[in-house]
Amino acid sequence: MKQNSPELTTRFRNFSLQLSPTPRGARLARLLAAEQLRSWGLPLDPARQVVAELAVNAATHGRIPGRDFRLLLYVIADTLRIEVTDTRHDRLPTLSDSGRGLLLVDALTDRWGVTPGLPPRKTVWAELDLAPESAQTQALQASSTQGVPPVGPERHQS
Repeated sequence: MKQNSPELTTRFRNFSLQLSPTPRGARLARLLAAEQLRSWGLPLDPARQVVAELAVNAATHGRIPGRDFRLLLYVIADTLRIEVTDTRHDRLPTLSDSGRGLLLVDALTDRWGVTPGLPPRKTVWAELDLAPESAQTQALQASSTQGVPPVGPERHQS
């Protein structure tokens, strides 16, 4: 007797690659992530900017010669999760006034954080809600109605 197996009701998509912790590796992470998002039919920004910031941080602050960093993108239901894993578990990212990278990640994403891995790894992750009324969308709408220029690429378009 043949039984029908239940089908997944949510779509799951993932993309993973390992890159050298160099400026070239960080640039490649941004470019390949943008291509993957495009193939999935998802908006490029702000995800592309988040990938760029997290990859640059991994290449700059998480760099140990000979150890790569990993980029992982996956979508479950209406959430895009971006993870960048590097090999400097002793250097945890914090929001500070000295750099703008994590301030941008904080402003552009709905959630972000750090998960320790097996030493010497750590993963910095960020989530974007893909539903129309995400926190980032609401922030852009609120700032545009108050006469404040929005954060992100919309401000620089001509």
